Formats: sequence, structure tokens, C-alpha cells
Amino acid sequence: MLKTPDVLLVFCLVGATNALYKQWIPDTNYENKTNWDKGDVPCGNDIALFSVQRKVSVFVESSHAVREIRLPIDGEFILNSGAGFYVVSGQDPGCGAGVTAQFKDSESPQWFNPALWQTAATLNDLQHGDFLFSVHEESVPCQHDDVVFKALSSFSVDTSSSQSSIPVKSVSVLGKMFEKKSEFYQYLSSPSGRLQFQGSTAVTVGNPSCEDPTGCDCGNSVNHQQICSRVTCNSVSCKKPLLPVGHCCEMCGAVVTMHYTAGFDLQNYRERIRHLFLILPQYKSIQLGMSKVLKSQRLMGVIPFGTSPEIQVVILDGETGILSEALARDIVKDACSHGSKLGITDTEFQASSGSSSNQAGSSAGTVVGVVFAVLLVITLIVVLVVLIRRGVVQIPSMPSLRRLRKSTDVGGTIDHGFDNPIFDKPDMLSDIPGLYETERNSVCMTQTGVHFINPVFDENETDFTV
Repeated sequence: MLKTPDVLLVFCLVGATNALYKQWIPDTNYENKTNWDKGDVPCGNDIALFSVQRKVSVFVESSHAVREIRLPIDGEFILNSGAGFYVVSGQDPGCGAGVTAQFKDSESPQWFNPALWQTAATLNDLQHGDFLFSVHEESVPCQHDDVVFKALSSFSVDTSSSQSSIPVKSVSVLGKMFEKKSEFYQYLSSPSGRLQFQGSTAVTVGNPSCEDPTGCDCGNSVNHQQICSRVTCNSVSCKKPLLPVGHCCEMCGAVVTMHYTAGFDLQNYRERIRHLFLILPQYKSIQLGMSKVLKSQRLMGVIPFGTSPEIQVVILDGETGILSEALARDIVKDACSHGSKLGITDTEFQASSGSSSNQAGSSAGTVVGVVFAVLLVITLIVVLVVLIRRGVVQIPSMPSLRRLRKSTDVGGTIDHGFDNPIFDKPDMLSDIPGLYETERNSVCMTQTGVHFINPVFDENETDFTV
């Protein structure tokens, strides 16, 4: 394995950009067996049937023998050099008895289905099948990406969305790259363009490339709901499933989060991780995605107050997550050792096993939050006292207490109570008047208990209110 300083030097000389290529997977090619209901391409004894109402653009790469071909009302064949159709006289000996093979009449696949795209760092990687893993939002073309439809291929894609347009950097169709809005708009208006790009939302090209070496936000967060509606999530069995920013499903693995300076280069760092760790035998099964994301910030973990750009590294290795956690620890260790050279200021990770790099700091964070809350309460109390002293805030009056003070000013002796015949003088029970005694200030005993007549509330007594 190369020494770290050597690897760093190599990648500093690369000078790669942050552009990614997103390639569309489905096609409407005649030679694609999966496009036919019989699971095979029609031959000389067969009838090739296209639904009358189907709007389709079919690419034909070579020549084919058929007994009969029935075309749709609105459709086209794009013939490669030397491609075409011919009829065999008599029976085609290598074809069989002959059947009616129908080109599948299904709805156009959705642009916002992340399973229908492949991501690569270069065009060469696309051709060699060296694809990158991405979270669901970033699997669909981002605003700075180059979109590629295979050269010897045609397709049909439904671009319908809630947005007014789908901005991308460029679109390549049938080997031609469109980077100018006017040229691509003209193609969309052509018969081929109308059959290939179907839906209510127009794809627009000419968006600038990402000029920020630290990376750019994908821009698909506005389409998150539509993207996730096309994703089926499987159940996970790990201890603490993770949900990375931009992903639709909880996953088992690890997520590394990095804070960076202006000297950080996302593409160089992606290549560094690839050559420093992913080439190791123990990490061959790892899926790793790296991008800049806007993470929601919350005060005391509850109140949202904005977003913060971070570098997110998502690591998967199946259901266990053991290898993901090991790689996450290696990445954090490397960043701690060489962060000053890489432009990384802080790194932490969380694993689906429940482990994290800031477990010790989590309790400290809780303490800080509690202290902050106490200081906030004290500040509010001090402010309230100052406002009361300045007369800005007044304490509500208590009429009952003021009335009680006035009642004590009445001349004469005030009766402060009465003797309880049960608890104070049990021997006086025999002298208690009857139930209907008219004498005031007396105590009466009934079968249900003892009660007294209060002269203060007797309407015939003197009013003590001043």
C-alpha cells in the first residue's frame, strides 16, 4: 500500500472536477429480450406486434427477419447503419413454429426513480461499469450532473413532477451532447424528442458545473417525496438503523460526517478514500457514497434554525455493519492524522451497532444544554424583576388580602375564634344547645356531626366592610 503522503501528492496533481455522470438504464431497443412479452426477439416465422396506441421510439441495431410486423400509429424506428427488416421465403429453420411476439406496452419509466440510474465519476467509468453508490436523492440526476442516454439506444422516460423544470448540466442522446438550451429545446420538439421525453416537466440543460472544490448540493431535496415514493424499503435488523441525509430508507452501516475548510477538495478526497481503503481486501464488499449535504440544525436538538453544509460519507456492507464501522473508524483516524493537509477540521461517525465517535461527548452535550437552559431561566427572571421595578410590569392586586386588612381596622374587640367542644372541652358536650337553637355564636351537634353559626356571614349581623 502507498504511504499516505505519496497518495496525497498524487491526488493533488489530479485536479479532477466534481461533475458526475448519471446514465439512464431502461431502453426501448428492438434487440432487448426483456422488451418482448415472449422473452425473446421475434424471428423469421414470428409476427412482431406493436400496440396501435403505443407511442414509442425503437432503436434497431441490426437486421431482422420477420413474417409480419404491425406498427403503432405514433412511433418510430431508429435504424443503425445496416439495420432493417426482411421476410424469409418459406419457413425459417432456426425460428420454431412461429408466434405473435408483442412489444411490451407499459407506461414510461419515471425519471425520479433512483433505481433506473447509474452513477459514475467519468465517461470511461460508465463504459467499464465502474459505478458509484449514492443516496436516493443523489442517484437521480442533480443540478450539476451530465445526463447520459446510451449512444446505440432509444428510450422513453416520464419526466412529470411538481417542479416547473428539471435543470441539469447536459444531456447526451444517441451520442450527441446537448449543453445549450436552444439546441436541446429544438430536439425536444422533434418527433424523436417527443417520443423519448414524455411528461409534464421539461428537462433543461445549460446549468453551470460545480465550481466549488468542496462540492455542491445536489438540489433534489425538493423532489425528496417524489423520489422516495418510487423506493421500496426493506426491513433492517441492526441495533440502531441509520437514516442518512437524502436517503429514503433506514440502513445498517455507518455514516461519517465531516466539517471542512476552503482548502478541502471533495473529488480528491473521494479518490483518496478509494485508493487508500477501498482497494484493501477486507473492504472489497463495501459500498461508499460521499457528497456535500445541507444538514438541518436544531437548537437543543428540537428547534430548527437553519442548515449547515457538511461532507457526508455513507458506508454499507450488508446487514451486519461490522465492516462499515471498521472503515468509518479508519476514515476518522486518517482525518485526525492528516486533517490539516486535507482541509478537514472535525470528523465524527455513527454506526448502526450503536457505537459512535462522540459517545463521550454526548453526555457533555447534555450537560451543556441543561446549563444553557438554567442560564436562560435566570436571565428571564432578572429581566422580569427589572421590568417590575421600573413599573413596566405590574403585579396584579389581591382584593381579598386588602379587604382583610381593612376589616382589622374596625374598632372593638375582634373574636379570633371559638372553642372546639370536641377536641378542647369534651366535658361540655352535655351543655350544647339543640339543633334549632336561635342563639348566635353557638355550636350545634347533630347526628351527622358538629357545626357552628358564623356571625360574619349572617346577613343580620353588622357589616364590617369599611
